[in-house]
Amino acid sequence: MAFGVRAFGAAGVFSATLAAALHMAASPATARPVTVLTPELPPMMTADGTGREASIITETLAACGHEARFKVVPFGRHWNDFRDGAQVDAVTTVPAGMEMPGARSAPYILYQNGASVLKSSGLTVKSLADLAGKRVITFSGAPDVLPGLRDAIPSFGDFRERADQMVHSNLLFAGRVDAVLADGLIFAEYNRQLQDKAKAGGGLPFDPAQPVQFTAIFPPTPYSMVFRDESLRGDFDRCLAELKGRGRIDAIDKAAVARYSATVGDQYLSLR
Repeated sequence: MAFGVRAFGAAGVFSATLAAALHMAASPATARPVTVLTPELPPMMTADGTGREASIITETLAACGHEARFKVVPFGRHWNDFRDGAQVDAVTTVPAGMEMPGARSAPYILYQNGASVLKSSGLTVKSLADLAGKRVITFSGAPDVLPGLRDAIPSFGDFRERADQMVHSNLLFAGRVDAVLADGLIFAEYNRQLQDKAKAGGGLPFDPAQPVQFTAIFPPTPYSMVFRDESLRGDFDRCLAELKGRGRIDAIDKAAVARYSATVGDQYLSLR
């Protein structure tokens, strides 16, 4: 055996060592299931762990050899549970500036928040100033996410925050609020669910098929993930960059937006 090594030569040993080192460098951190705490926000994330956001996270982790396992909870609870030490590896949908223990990833998704009104109202919303005196509803925590909202609240005729965004659509179609401030795809998905309920004889006290107008009055909102393990965060960032470079993230986004084009038109991000 010693004779074999000498015959192989120093150059051969060096080549074998280099090949092994390169293989290790190209491999991700030890592949394993990754439990991810995430809010239920269809069509971004559904109760069964599918949707636009789910696809981005699942494919990014898979590109690094990891398997995403989603733990879906009500919006807002995901942040609190993670801070309280939930036995998970990561939390999703963390806005810039929010304090969260762990290693923050690069932004992996952009939400496009805006104002949605009934077309029959004749209301044109180009900025928050156009909502002065109006009844406005938005998602829980929106004043910390949407630029200028907190300062504008005193100008509204009424202002509410509700974590359950199905309530937003209900109140708009019922004429009990004038505008919904929320992500256009999420708003459109809850409208679709109400329309399906009406078609199935759900007995709604309003018409969920009323035409609506969505206007992107806010800049896109970037969200990151936060990992407990810094090496997992490194894997995620690296593989996310690779998928972006191949155009895969854009493809997921465009497919998601296309399903709701009747509501969001050309207002969702720069996607058409």
